[in-house]
Amino acid sequence: MRKIHLAALAAFLLVVCGGCGYRVGSLMHPQIKTVAVAPVQNETVEYNLTAQVRNLLCERFMVDGSLKLVDEKEADCIVYARVTDVRFAEVSWAKNDKDRDDIFLPNEWSVTLTIEYSVIIPGRVQPLVAAKKVTGTANFETGPDQMIGRLNGVRQAAYDASKNVVSSFTEGW
Repeated sequence: MRKIHLAALAAFLLVVCGGCGYRVGSLMHPQIKTVAVAPVQNETVEYNLTAQVRNLLCERFMVDGSLKLVDEKEADCIVYARVTDVRFAEVSWAKNDKDRDDIFLPNEWSVTLTIEYSVIIPGRVQPLVAAKKVTGTANFETGPDQMIGRLNGVRQAAYDASKNVVSSFTEGW
């Protein structure tokens, strides 16, 4: 009876310790410990994207915690990003005139932001991560001030795209 318990315990330990290849902790490349985010380029007509996207990329790297965010001079790798596309689409409409049944205006919009990024190790010719594109999307309502609603929607989409940049880079190994 004691041999059966020992065999069961050994089998249990083997299963628990084996873990099917799961890993606890960061999935980042072991030689890369720090990252910097270079100034972002904006190739769209949407304004104020460069600072927003760069700040959100930095924020997402800090939230992820796989890499320490440092200055470009101290970094093991540098993320270069550029915003290549911003698209808006109507999601829902609201009646604009109580007396007429045929006048509707969009009250909810969708925004899709496309970011192309690459990761460079300083001093190397070949990029660590060649140019990749990621997108971020968000829905927003226009409300009484359409520009504030639009800016908030673009910020949400930039946050979603930044999350995709960080996760595809830190988990891509």
